[in-house]
Amino acid sequence: QVQLVESGGGLVQAGGSLRLSCAASGRTGRSYSMGWFRQAPGKEREFVAAITWSGGTTYYADSVKGRFTISRDNAKNTVYLQMNSLKPEDTAVYYCAARVTWPNYRPSEYDYWGQGTQVTVSS
Repeated sequence: QVQLVESGGGLVQAGGSLRLSCAASGRTGRSYSMGWFRQAPGKEREFVAAITWSGGTTYYADSVKGRFTISRDNAKNTVYLQMNSLKPEDTAVYYCAARVTWPNYRPSEYDYWGQGTQVTVSS
């Protein structure tokens, strides 16, 4: 089992930045791909970004390309999401997730989930 804990969420003004972190513990010896998802009230959980085990390949939703950057530090068992130029529509609970094998954009195919961290972007 892998446990994931997100942190770094908060309240920020439009145009500002936040960096989310996801710390992994437990059985982390496998080569996990990592993803970030978000869910706003009344909406389905949606894909934000993903990264391969090596960090050499990343994927982004069209809505965040050019603004968000996903990265990982395997020595620290941590994945990050740097969010710049935040918009009110980015307001959501952000979740990190781990998947055995190659990353994808489907929440149902990730194996482990954190509890989420709230990001609120004010005008």
